[in-house]
Amino acid sequence: MADIRNTFIGIKSPNPFWLASAPPTDKAYNVERAFKAGWGGVVWKTLGEEGPPVVNVNGPRYGAIWGADRRLLGLNNIELITDRDLQTNLREMKQVKMNWPDRALIASIMVPCVEESWKAILPMVEETGADGIELNFGCPHGMSERGMGSAVGQVPEYIEMVVRWCKQYTRMPVITKLTPNITDIRKPARAAHAGGTDAVSLINTINSITGVDLDNFAPQPTIDGKGSHGGYCGPAVKPIAMNMVAEIARDPETHGLPISGIGGITTWRDAAEFMALGAGNVQVCTAAMTYGFKIVQEMIAGLENWMDEKGHASLSDIIGRATPNVTDWQYLNLNYVAKAHIDQDACIKCGRCHIACEDTSHQAITSMVDGARHFEVIEAECVGCNLCVNVCPVEGCITMEPLAAGAMDQRTGKPVSPIYANWTTHPNNPMAKVAAE
Repeated sequence: MADIRNTFIGIKSPNPFWLASAPPTDKAYNVERAFKAGWGGVVWKTLGEEGPPVVNVNGPRYGAIWGADRRLLGLNNIELITDRDLQTNLREMKQVKMNWPDRALIASIMVPCVEESWKAILPMVEETGADGIELNFGCPHGMSERGMGSAVGQVPEYIEMVVRWCKQYTRMPVITKLTPNITDIRKPARAAHAGGTDAVSLINTINSITGVDLDNFAPQPTIDGKGSHGGYCGPAVKPIAMNMVAEIARDPETHGLPISGIGGITTWRDAAEFMALGAGNVQVCTAAMTYGFKIVQEMIAGLENWMDEKGHASLSDIIGRATPNVTDWQYLNLNYVAKAHIDQDACIKCGRCHIACEDTSHQAITSMVDGARHFEVIEAECVGCNLCVNVCPVEGCITMEPLAAGAMDQRTGKPVSPIYANWTTHPNNPMAKVAAE
């Protein structure tokens, strides 16, 4: 059987599935239940400095986006960091680590952007026996207004500065958690790398309002007639998260920097995709909040079964395997030609492919042939966009079939060239013309 034991920046865990810093990791009771269910590690809910704990709202804390079947697609969260006393959290962390020495326990920390604040809390966290720390530079609400969270994560110079403090004042490995609420994720990652971080984790939540109550005209969740922006997470953010992970993994300045992948991971396949793009392990939150801690058992079994089926012996066989295949648009092969093909035996004749193509694409699918309802690709019009594949309700009914080199492309009237060519050399590219001159 495939070996899914994980070593991430020297931190060992029986599998690559960690719970992210969030409500599910706020106390020993939750974390013990998580470890009993099979989670390989947890990032304890973010700790603040000593003194009066932060104050959370006493009403609704979540807004939601659902699919047509009411499956949760996205969750908006206005909860802040832990509102439990720091010493209580530290005592519980120490006991949990003693009870579960084979599991990873990471302390998420957020204190003011002042050297003395970080210098004060790090020894206390270190004394718990925690395996590492995660710097919360991502929270987009509540704490950011106080000069913490994403207010730090959006300023690369601050990131580098705080990372340097932490590397100076603790022996523990440092993971820097990045905010997605930024134009170019590579810049904060580079800053963390320059500061000496051992790894980065991403993404934290996306600033959002998920809905408006049209009876009282207030954002949801609503607190006494008012609402606030919050952090968006769940399956809907996965594409954004994977792109950002890949950007860091393939950036020459951060290449090789360990990454803990976060963002909408719900199944083993999600986790495998993140790891293929360069993540050394993954963190999960919304899926656990939706389905409970035992969902990790499906993730573990699914990952092991897939790896066995594909012949992958260990996680190192898959981590980063897809990264070299992520490229910029300008380097895509413009001589690659594919056409849609409809399996007539599988077609249920719903007509969605025809309507989508007819109304919004290239008028390349019939609706009637010889007076009968029939959906077939008109190859002379098909540009291979694959919109029809994505709107078809029958999986596998419509596929994209590449044309072999030398085959005639009926749309252009030209044979498919076997030679790789991209936009950088295309005659329509004004930059290419300048270079040629």
